[in-house]
Amino acid sequence: MASIPPSADFIIIGGGLAGCVLASRLSLGRPECSILIIEAGSNTTGHPLTSSPLACFSAHFSDLDWAYSTVPQKNLNDRSCYAAAAKGLSGGSAINYGTWTRGPAADYDRWANKVDDLGWGYQGLLPYFRKTEKHFDIYADPQQHGFSGPIHTASVSSSDPKRKYPLRQPVKEAWKELAVEFIPDANSGTPLGVSELVENWREGQRQPAAQAYDLSRVQILTNTLVDHVVIEEITGSMVATGVKLANGDTIHAMKEVIISAGTYRTPQILMLSGIGEAKDLAKHKIPIKFENPAVGRNFHDHLAICLWWKLQHPEQGLALGSPLWSEPSYLKGLPSDWIAWQRTPTDLMQRALLADHDSTDSEDLLASSRCHTETITVYAPAGAPFAQVPIPFDGTHIATSILGMAPTSRGTITISSSDPSAAPVINPNYYSTEADRVALRHGVRQALKLFKNTASGRAIIEAEVPPPGYKALNDDATDEDIDFRVQRVANTFYHAAGTAEMGEVVDTALRVKGVERLRVVDASVIPIPISAHYQVIVYALAEKAADLILGGE
Repeated sequence: MASIPPSADFIIIGGGLAGCVLASRLSLGRPECSILIIEAGSNTTGHPLTSSPLACFSAHFSDLDWAYSTVPQKNLNDRSCYAAAAKGLSGGSAINYGTWTRGPAADYDRWANKVDDLGWGYQGLLPYFRKTEKHFDIYADPQQHGFSGPIHTASVSSSDPKRKYPLRQPVKEAWKELAVEFIPDANSGTPLGVSELVENWREGQRQPAAQAYDLSRVQILTNTLVDHVVIEEITGSMVATGVKLANGDTIHAMKEVIISAGTYRTPQILMLSGIGEAKDLAKHKIPIKFENPAVGRNFHDHLAICLWWKLQHPEQGLALGSPLWSEPSYLKGLPSDWIAWQRTPTDLMQRALLADHDSTDSEDLLASSRCHTETITVYAPAGAPFAQVPIPFDGTHIATSILGMAPTSRGTITISSSDPSAAPVINPNYYSTEADRVALRHGVRQALKLFKNTASGRAIIEAEVPPPGYKALNDDATDEDIDFRVQRVANTFYHAAGTAEMGEVVDTALRVKGVERLRVVDASVIPIPISAHYQVIVYALAEKAADLILGGE
């Protein structure tokens, strides 16, 4: 570990994706300033789990994962769910699955409308989406895509001419039989339909943020835990003046403290620093600096369920794990080809909203642009280990992951102790609304139709494989049948957000309300669920945050 400096102009708590991007841009834009990243985890450079794409599966429960658990979820049979969280320099960009999806433009416009700032709408964020990426298709719309950014993207087919998975055409044909529209570019604001999977692997290798962005002018402390932000009253105002480390050392911030510790740990740090609900802080004898009951609230996440399928002809080398799965290019990304976004029928969603007595989300959830679910077919038994379902990893099974992308369930992050090393108390409150249940049920039924009601699908699979003691799901599956399965196997798809909500905890310049010289820059500020994989959003958010700070906001 590097020596601890007495001060820095900007102190960034958390060297994850957002922290690395922000530190890099600040160091380049203000070279006269000292920038310090404080990261609780290790330096991931050269770590064996941060290079090849498929190493991401081994990163779970490794030294790069906080490997949290939720409190028992009452709507999932009181099951505690796994809650992965990256622990190490580069954060999620060092261990994520590499999926690169922006989501619908309309979702960002809802965000902008909620916070009354067009800068957070799709057109406001578009320059930052473009600034981030080096898009794989040089003929793509330059209004939508960037071609000189630090993060290289690739579709499955563009990544390598030999990366032609055996089930590519059959799965595409099955979607066609279901009359799901093909979308040539799902990252241009209108993804409803089926599109080729886009990833951010570069020639089959990961691009951790700490390597993709220049941190040569940034001082980095790894394996260093922050106890709290030091907040002092100065001329009648509460001001962040530095950070206290868990070892007792204090580092003074000459300009700002920026928390980029992620959806789970950012609200924890805010509460440990005296920002939160007074009665909660009093339980742990934490002096209140600024009362804000919204800290740790509004937690939203994409709940996912996997279906597992036994292949009819595994001897053809159709799935990862088969001895015939030997083409080197197959390892240049996830074993998958297509990703589909679908909308739940209006009548089903209307009834769900009535059951939820929900008028606030009615207009948004019924909009024609909504992507309520996302479905990915993976040529491996994805998710089975986390669900503790014994599916062999020998090329005989594949999986379909169905994600609820527009959840109305909201949960909380709280603390159990004033000890910064204690895990936050995570309660996503999964599957608590009828709107969420209706959307996921419809997504499951569509996946069942994909393989059971199409000629192409039936030619691929022999049977749907349930967990032990459960019956297989068929066309006649009832709502109760599907809910029963969800309760048994559903889990996060690692898109937690919202716990330092923009408009409630931070303003639209990401400044923490009630405390000067303190900001939050990470997914915790995202006020509403976005039908996307969140690394894309966080890159853009961090780029925009740098411009806000450099511009003096």
